[in-house]
Amino acid sequence: MSLTNPSSGAASGPASASARNQTLKRSVQAAFEDPIDRGGNVGYQSKVRVVDKYKVIGFISSGTYGRVYKAVSRQGQPGEFAIKKFKPDKEGEQVQYSGISQSAVREMALCSELSHENVIRLIEIILEDKCIFMVFEYAEHDLLQIIHHHTQQPRHSIPPSTVKSIMFQLLNGCQYLHSNWVLHRDLKPANIMVTSSGQVKIGDLGLARLFYKPLHSLWSGDKVVVTIWYRAPELLLGSRHYTPAIDMWAVGCIFAELLSLRPIFKGEEAKMDKKTVPFQRNQMQKIVDIMGMPTKERWPYLSSMPEYNNLSMLQPPMLHPGHHHHHHHHSKSAASTSHLEKWYYSTIGAHSSTSSPSSNGSLAALGAEGYKLLSGLLEYDPERRLTAAQALQHPFFQATPSGGGIGVTTGCFEGLKVAYPQRRVSQDDNDIRTASLPGTKRSGLPDDSVVRPVKRIKEA
Repeated sequence: MSLTNPSSGAASGPASASARNQTLKRSVQAAFEDPIDRGGNVGYQSKVRVVDKYKVIGFISSGTYGRVYKAVSRQGQPGEFAIKKFKPDKEGEQVQYSGISQSAVREMALCSELSHENVIRLIEIILEDKCIFMVFEYAEHDLLQIIHHHTQQPRHSIPPSTVKSIMFQLLNGCQYLHSNWVLHRDLKPANIMVTSSGQVKIGDLGLARLFYKPLHSLWSGDKVVVTIWYRAPELLLGSRHYTPAIDMWAVGCIFAELLSLRPIFKGEEAKMDKKTVPFQRNQMQKIVDIMGMPTKERWPYLSSMPEYNNLSMLQPPMLHPGHHHHHHHHSKSAASTSHLEKWYYSTIGAHSSTSSPSSNGSLAALGAEGYKLLSGLLEYDPERRLTAAQALQHPFFQATPSGGGIGVTTGCFEGLKVAYPQRRVSQDDNDIRTASLPGTKRSGLPDDSVVRPVKRIKEA
């Protein structure tokens, strides 16, 4: 796979890429070897310690992979940094370095090559004490945090200009990744960072794959809880192939969540069982409730999906509380009817009545083009789903009256009166070198588990 890095102008062909992988791999292995075992390897530089290069100013969060700290450079590099510390897996007494595989090394090489304003920059990787430290540029906010802020009383929708800017930047980052053959595979609000100047940056690139055997994070449910709310229907139906279309479904889910402030397809989080690859019935049902049943007309390859037969276990779309039941659920056409349009208009309408005068316009301004973009991203058939490049060209982003007359601003906070609260950073566990294993101590906002208020459904 040859990668072109537009920023440097130099194309690295396969030859130089594999050579680079070899050197990187050697240095990675060297860093992990105990100096005593190395038999006086000449020319080996003693490792740079994290604490020599960075001053940790606080602990941010504990997530699936490790712990995240906020830091500044001790060597005069401007700005702030997020340092992710990954521990090796301890299985029994044996410490396993399952984290550093050839593909992990490749991924790291790749991440350090990527350079785009809408993708979080990986500054460097430091290996020390059998731990991996990945140093990233720091972003003050993430989309989960921003959405959460808007659900706080008084609940108020995200201004349309902000939604538009976030979506444009997110798609721009995806387009860059996809054009370089990089798939994210785990896009969700917690992984989309936003700087204080309103720049949206895709984060956590490849980490899902990096530190787990390919399907390990999905299937071996060793107390691993994965959010499958953003997972494309083809994956739920058993496809083993990741394509850029999978990221685009997730982008559609994120768009919907920016509008309604809650996940659009919020199934039960998967607590997965070790040996089985279960059909995610509950999650698929949530999609069917809004999108209707997938059909061969809408998705020609549908019947070739491994879990196709399981679709018969699902209920036809449940009409939402408050709509009258027309008892026509037996007819196929009714079952395959999408309620997305209804969902969209009731969402952008519902919140406008409650939006306070101070908020910058109502979501209704997003108009019909907003619906068309959403339905193009949430297309059952991955072949027909919009690509990032197509979505960027969508009329939704043109400052035409049909798009609410709102153009795209470079920073998503432009024209806002509010400032979002800064990320909480705690001091109670900020010793980066001795801190406990991942997940054992939580403070600040944990990665994925901002508790969302339960939405009460109004009685019909």
